[in-house]
Amino acid sequence: MTDWKAVGIGAVLNAVLTIVFTLAFFPLFFLGPILGGFVATYIGQGETRDAALDGALTGIIGGLIIGFLFLAGFGALSAIIGLIFAQIGLVAGAITLIAGVFITLLSMFVGGVLGGIGGLIGVEVREKGRENIEIEP
Repeated sequence: MTDWKAVGIGAVLNAVLTIVFTLAFFPLFFLGPILGGFVATYIGQGETRDAALDGALTGIIGGLIIGFLFLAGFGALSAIIGLIFAQIGLVAGAITLIAGVFITLLSMFVGGVLGGIGGLIGVEVREKGRENIEIEP
């Protein structure tokens, strides 16, 4: 059973970290989805066999958030360009929409795969932690 609260937390963490790492130091962008999937399965109460699915869900939802933010930000930019230059504004709006859809799909795919990997890592760490804590009489 999927723990949707943990998936939501992981997805938001995924989106925030991916954007921050992309802006600060681009080669580290892949850590966002991995850490989002890790956190979702580590704090979640889901089954061990659903770890990859939970991690992938964080990546997909995080990719949707990134795509929405991209479209919202560049939509405002293309509207300003449209006000300044009427003819160029139409072309900029179309290019922005196509680029936004492409970036959203790419973010969802990459985030889903990396989130699934992070989910598997998170559940392994959680299970190893439980083994170490158990005290045998």
